[in-house]
Amino acid sequence: MTFFRPSFRHPQLPANQAGYYLRDYEGGISTLCAGCGHDSINGAIIQACYELSLEPHRIVKLSGIGCSSKSPAYLLSAAHGFNSVHGRMPSIVTGANMANRELLYLGISGDGDTASIGMGQFVHAVRRNLNMVYIVMNNGCYGLTKGQYSATADKGSVGKKGEPNLLESIDLCEIAIQLGAGFVGRSFSGDKQQLVPLLKAAMSHIGMAFIDVISPCVTFNNTPTSTKSYHWVREHSEATSTFDFVPFRQEITTDYENGSTEAVTLHDHSVIYLHKKDPEVAVTDRRQAVDALEEHKEEGLILTGVLYVDPESEDTHTILNTSERPLNSLEQAELCPGSAALKEINEELR
Repeated sequence: MTFFRPSFRHPQLPANQAGYYLRDYEGGISTLCAGCGHDSINGAIIQACYELSLEPHRIVKLSGIGCSSKSPAYLLSAAHGFNSVHGRMPSIVTGANMANRELLYLGISGDGDTASIGMGQFVHAVRRNLNMVYIVMNNGCYGLTKGQYSATADKGSVGKKGEPNLLESIDLCEIAIQLGAGFVGRSFSGDKQQLVPLLKAAMSHIGMAFIDVISPCVTFNNTPTSTKSYHWVREHSEATSTFDFVPFRQEITTDYENGSTEAVTLHDHSVIYLHKKDPEVAVTDRRQAVDALEEHKEEGLILTGVLYVDPESEDTHTILNTSERPLNSLEQAELCPGSAALKEINEELR
């Protein structure tokens, strides 16, 4: 059995604006269970990178431990990759990001990796508004250890074992909004039409872009009574709005009626056009974003789409005024300017 993709591709598949083909963003063949939602998310990440014409060697993919954390092997084979220990991916991203701010950092995690052992790491990466795309593949269970409920499993939800979950669930999107993430979204692995533009918008945002993706575990948590199953999510999800993402390099236009569309401009001048069902809810209002999540939860619904965007958010580099040059490019004289410079700094702090 081989774990490498065949090199042949249809000869008429087009290259993107950077000159790369879709195959340039692929990785090895997945060893996940057939039908796993994680594979669909990986496919959406590949598609988003291709459509944005990102250079693979300027992307860093990182993960922790879990089914989701095997993803770096399945995408972006030409990108930098690091598989960290359980729950510690945010620390690795922080160090790498501080060393070189010029790269795009994709952190791929799971509900156990983030909401349990990695919760402390997650909340501090969010409150620092670390410049990264943080993707959680959320299936509500521990797939590598035979399907126990994770911290994101909804109270009362029933998985394959037949016993309801007795504990309250953790809503990672609410936490991310409350702690200051500049971009928060939620989607479903079975809705590529929504997920791909959501990922593209997140990759264009400067600061913490957090996306929670409901991704059913076909082996342990795909019963009709599980709130993380394909059947339940399709029957109980409601999108905040349909939306378009327009990169800055394209002509930015819209022809939707006034009052039904909200345009949100990101730091790089890309624009998200939100065609909202409820014009009273502003995704740039943190309080309204949290209230909308809670209201839908009370109705037994999962709210998906762009949940919150702060166009004015400042990332860690801006807050700390870090070096724009990668640290490994700094010379000895810049790193060790001598005792006179140290004395001057000490005098300023007296």
